[in-house]
Amino acid sequence: MTSFLDPFIAFVSANAWLAYLTLFLAALLEAVPVVGSLVPGSTIILALSALVPGGELKLWPVLAAAAAGAALGDGTAYLIGYRSQREILSSWPLNNYPRVVAQSEAFFNRWGVLAVFFARFVPPIRAFVPITAGALDMQPLRFYAVNIPAILLWAPAHVLPGVLAVTALHDYAGLPHHQHVGKHLWMFAVAGCALIITLAAWTIRRRHGGGLIEPARPAK
Repeated sequence: MTSFLDPFIAFVSANAWLAYLTLFLAALLEAVPVVGSLVPGSTIILALSALVPGGELKLWPVLAAAAAGAALGDGTAYLIGYRSQREILSSWPLNNYPRVVAQSEAFFNRWGVLAVFFARFVPPIRAFVPITAGALDMQPLRFYAVNIPAILLWAPAHVLPGVLAVTALHDYAGLPHHQHVGKHLWMFAVAGCALIITLAAWTIRRRHGGGLIEPARPAK
C-alpha cells in the first residue's frame, strides 16, 4: 500500500485541486457499504493532511473536503436504506455479506442513535451502519441530528494529527511551515474529544458489539 500511496501523494501535492478532490472521494467512498472496508480512506486523509504545514494545502479546505465527502457518503447510504427499507439488506451486494448485515443490524438495534454516532469513528462499521439505520426506518431528522455532529468531530480527528506531526517535525528540523498550529488550539481540543469518542466506540464494539465483520458463531 505504501508503494502506491507515496507517488500518488507526491502527484496530488503538486495539484491542490486534485488533492482536495481526493480527500472528498476518500471520505465518501469510505462510507459506502462493502467498498468502505476496502478503500484506505483514513490513510489517504492522514497522508494528505501532512501537506498542510508546508503550504501545499490549506487547513480549512482540507477539513471541508473530508467533512463534505463523509456527509455525502453517509447521507446517500442512509437515504438508499430509508427508501428501500429492509429489502436493501438482502439485495446485491449486501446479500453477499449476510453475517455482516446481521451483525450490523444487531449493533444498531442495541445502540440506536449511539450506533450512528460511534460508528463514524470505528472502521469498517461506519460503512454499514448508515444504510442499516435507513433500512430499519430511523427517521431522517434523528439520523442527521446525530450524524452531522459526528462528522464535524471526525474530520478534525483525522486531519489534525497529520498536521500536528509534520508541524512538530518542521519545528524540530528548523524548516519553515505555513500552518501555525498555535492559532488552532481549539481545533486540537475538538480532535482530543473526537479521539476520546473513538476510544469509547472501540470499547463499546469490543464489549457489546462483538466483531461487526466477524462471522457469526454457529448456535450450539
